[in-house]
Amino acid sequence: MFYRLTGVYQTDYAKDRALWPIPTDRWIALLLLAIAIAAPFIFQVHYVANYMLPWLIWSSAALALTLLMGVAGQLHFGFAAVMAIGAYSSIHLARFGVPFELALLGAGLISAVIGSIFGAAALRVKGLYLVMATLAMQYLVDWVIVNVPAISGGAQATLRTPDVSFLFIPLESVWLYYMALLWTVVVTLFVLNIKRSSYGRALVAVRDKDYAASIIGVSPFRYKLSAFFTSSFIGGISGAILAFCYYQAVTPEQFGFHVSIQLVAMVLVGGLGSVVGAYLGAGFVLLLPMILTNFVAGLGAMGILNVSASLLAHIPLMAYGALIIVFLLAEPLGLAKIYDNTRKYFLVWPFRHGQS
Repeated sequence: MFYRLTGVYQTDYAKDRALWPIPTDRWIALLLLAIAIAAPFIFQVHYVANYMLPWLIWSSAALALTLLMGVAGQLHFGFAAVMAIGAYSSIHLARFGVPFELALLGAGLISAVIGSIFGAAALRVKGLYLVMATLAMQYLVDWVIVNVPAISGGAQATLRTPDVSFLFIPLESVWLYYMALLWTVVVTLFVLNIKRSSYGRALVAVRDKDYAASIIGVSPFRYKLSAFFTSSFIGGISGAILAFCYYQAVTPEQFGFHVSIQLVAMVLVGGLGSVVGAYLGAGFVLLLPMILTNFVAGLGAMGILNVSASLLAHIPLMAYGALIIVFLLAEPLGLAKIYDNTRKYFLVWPFRHGQS
């Protein structure tokens, strides 16, 4: 069997802390990476540009929110505002002639600074009160974008992204996909490694009991603020990548409150604190409505569903909402837990008595 785990063979800390202690996990990760790299040559351009590309970008944003909510335990219901800051900042920096590489870093830093200012509320409040503080950030950023023409051009204006290049390669055609893939891989490796570092363990300690963490020398002030800074930095660059590689033009409606709710849904449905869950949650929340819409439209075109156009448009949304409820009832810990249960089954298969 390709999965086999009988005993613990680690003889030093380096092997015990390996990213993928089981070789099969490493080979699965490498296989998925190879498929992602070869995707433009395997799949049709339509599927790569409209399905895989946005999935990668939103997965990187979900990973940023996973770091904040799942690892650090800080709620954030205004993360779309962080991405909006990164998107608009990168466009204006690129228009001023700043190289795209520096524009991305500048967008991330601006998002991180503003996100940390609102995240400072986490130093005094938590739970629903922190949610209100992050909601205030969402609505304030929305108001500024709409009412300051120097930023967005106006409430109904569309701000187009300029032509840029990354490492002297023009960002066009298939390179848009590879840029998103590169960023997502970097964020994935960062979150995977940070969870097993001393910094990640400190974030978990603050998440579980901040006052107990302070007793053993872990500063809740520093780590909460750094969690908001790091997450906002990644979210800001993800917003810039979303603007340049997918939308190629931004409007205020693209980063509204409903987008923040979708991001939170990606993290919760996928599995709080799970890297795999960020990918599964982003795919579920982003791609499933598209697939259901195309499926229902196909049934309507074949005459199988003879309903009004309005109802036809809402059937996928109703099915999508029902599936979320079913998944959360079946496994409250999210899609990542279902994947983990399946993986653990194969670790001891066919010896059912070995399952815990």
